[in-house]
Amino acid sequence: MGSTGSVSSWEEALLVAAIQYPVPVVNGPEDIQVNVDRICKAVASTKAGYPGLDLIVFPEYSTQGLNTAIWSYDEMLLSLDSPEVGQFKQACKDADVWGVFSIMEKDPEGGHPFNTAIIINNKGEIALHYRKLQPWVPVEPWAPGNLGMPVCDGPKGSKLAVCICHDGMFPELAREAAYKGANVYIRISGYSTQVNDQWIITNRTNAWQNLMYTVAVNLAGYDNVFYYFGEGTICNYDGNVIQQGQRNPWEIVTAELFPRLVDKARENWALENNIFNLGCRAYVGKPGGEKANYLTWVKDLAEGKYKLPWDEKIKIRDGWKYYPNGGQYGPMPDKFKK
Repeated sequence: MGSTGSVSSWEEALLVAAIQYPVPVVNGPEDIQVNVDRICKAVASTKAGYPGLDLIVFPEYSTQGLNTAIWSYDEMLLSLDSPEVGQFKQACKDADVWGVFSIMEKDPEGGHPFNTAIIINNKGEIALHYRKLQPWVPVEPWAPGNLGMPVCDGPKGSKLAVCICHDGMFPELAREAAYKGANVYIRISGYSTQVNDQWIITNRTNAWQNLMYTVAVNLAGYDNVFYYFGEGTICNYDGNVIQQGQRNPWEIVTAELFPRLVDKARENWALENNIFNLGCRAYVGKPGGEKANYLTWVKDLAEGKYKLPWDEKIKIRDGWKYYPNGGQYGPMPDKFKK
């Protein structure tokens, strides 16, 4: 267990706990309830151990698991008004704590499902609803998120945003969160060990390039196929690591954060004020700075013309061998039912 804070926190300190949830082995919808109960119990027990706790974070796929054979069928999906989400709401209300949870969400309009994160406040209300913008291709069958990068007011002067796993590899998404005011950027992940180092590097760079705290937590343990590395990482707004978890399932990685310091750094720093200087270049050589867009890819993306110079040579452009017939949706076939 790593901690740079106490079991209590003072009025400006945001006490965060990132839970390295054991990767769940889910073989059917009945296993979802098992995880929901365990997560709610963890909310209560962690708050009991850290009475000053403000925010608790659980990894991607902690609720419904990563069984690729069944994970997008109707029986495996939840919605914002599912009883299971109701349990998360009640757990946060009972413990007087904010919580970040992962669900695979049924599209209320009947389309393909989403990989979703929700932030629930200490009153048991959904404060933020996010759908993964960059599903991990070519494996994840989720629809691309359609809610943008929302930001909500959190406890202790925090402004919270959340991204999911592969989202964190895109500096553009972290910049979007910061541009909309986030001073604490949360990343929930279900990565196996292949990208362990890159995960930590991007957590640090997302923090430094945007002058904001990053709080990232991954599943931990072995699911009979892959090993998931845990290693909850909490980074300071200068890019340095405040706290680094190990590879232990159920490890609780905690730290005290001070959102007001992020706000002051953004207001007072000059050379290091990366997010301001991007849109106000060379204000010494040109009074007021250059504000015109100079990035080709930004212009092309805005016009729907984004295309790489090597685009025609890219070989993997679809579901590849994992889903030769596309993602499988709808009712679960009998062969998967007990």
